[in-house]
Amino acid sequence: MTKLVLADKALVASFDVDAQKTFTPLCPNELPVPGGDDIVAALNTQATFAQWRIGSKDAHSPSAIWVADAQHPMFSPVEGAHVDIRWAAHAVPGTPGFELLPGLPHPSAYDYFVWKGVELDMHPYGACYHDLEHKLSTGVIEFLRSRQVQTVIVGGLATDYCVQTTVQQLLAADLQVVVNLSACRGIDAQTVTQALQQMRQQGADLVDDMTQIEPAQA
Repeated sequence: MTKLVLADKALVASFDVDAQKTFTPLCPNELPVPGGDDIVAALNTQATFAQWRIGSKDAHSPSAIWVADAQHPMFSPVEGAHVDIRWAAHAVPGTPGFELLPGLPHPSAYDYFVWKGVELDMHPYGACYHDLEHKLSTGVIEFLRSRQVQTVIVGGLATDYCVQTTVQQLLAADLQVVVNLSACRGIDAQTVTQALQQMRQQGADLVDDMTQIEPAQA
């Protein structure tokens, strides 16, 4: 099988999207994604192909307006300019769910890191913008441009929400995006299938794992 050849390593970034305990069976009462705690090795492998390593975390208050409760179930709509549906409380700073998965670097060891969803009335999915209208940048795209990055390898949680939206935002910024499926896990099989189809149609390269990648020759 023909391998995907990357740009020079100096022009490649690796992106760990929301690789937090909150999205894994380690936190069963939050938003556990099956197998979400099995992606660390794959994320660390993809990082070896890149000069720059970027990460993101959800950082949510339990008092956010989109938090589901007995009267307002999960996935029900919620009014607001920067929210859409309700979710269980998750990724609360100071709790285990907020933490990155064991085996990943500390946030301070990344070259660039984003905390998103801090405001009570904002619940972004992608890591490149704080708002749903994609107007308020988190600085990720600017960081990549300042380093002349051409290609971003993406993995994280969850495939059908934050990973997909981040990929779409990077594509819209005219970057080559490689989705490393071995470093992703999704919430629902149907929405994962749809997300993969959409990302591929929009121009992302999807690989099963990094053995399908050929680093650029020095």
